[in-house]
Amino acid sequence: MNKISIIVDSILAAAVVALFILFFTVTPGAKKQPAVQEIQASGELMPIAVINTDSILKHYTLAVEASEKLMSRYEESTVKLDTKAKSLQGEVETFQRDVVDFQRKLEANAFLSRERAESEQARLQKKEQQLMAKQQDLENLRQKLSADFMQEQADLTQQLQDSVQAYLREYNADGRYHLVLNDAVLMNKVAGYDITNEVIDALNARYKK
Repeated sequence: MNKISIIVDSILAAAVVALFILFFTVTPGAKKQPAVQEIQASGELMPIAVINTDSILKHYTLAVEASEKLMSRYEESTVKLDTKAKSLQGEVETFQRDVVDFQRKLEANAFLSRERAESEQARLQKKEQQLMAKQQDLENLRQKLSADFMQEQADLTQQLQDSVQAYLREYNADGRYHLVLNDAVLMNKVAGYDITNEVIDALNARYKK
């Protein structure tokens, strides 16, 4: 379960990492921001905000539900493939025993007639073709489930990105921030710039509606 969770979280995290490196310009009619030099000289905070993407993924309800949905999809696909693979493996093992038995009887001249031996050989050849077709069907199913999973992951990730971006643009409509950064790109964290909790609370409130 932990491995699956890590896989899913990594997929979502990779898609969201770049999301928060967003540049905002002052919107028309918004209050003009002072120059960076003026802010530094006054000792005030610069027009920059920082968001922790790990916290977004852990506490934003939409992200949590997306992760759980992907985990469920991954588990269902794995069980389906495993069940079919085990069933096919059982048929293959039975076929292999039949081939060995046929060879033993052939070498011992145990068949009552040539026609009987040829009939058994034809049956085994047909069974072999059927097993090869089933193996191909299993591979096709594996590829389909993988493609379906990747598409669902892409759809959920896009939904998550759209949701967060829409809120951040609304949140920053007054142009208060010139730059919103993912704290993963920062070497050091500076108090006063982190707006993660505020954003998560607002996102969850919007999502409940």
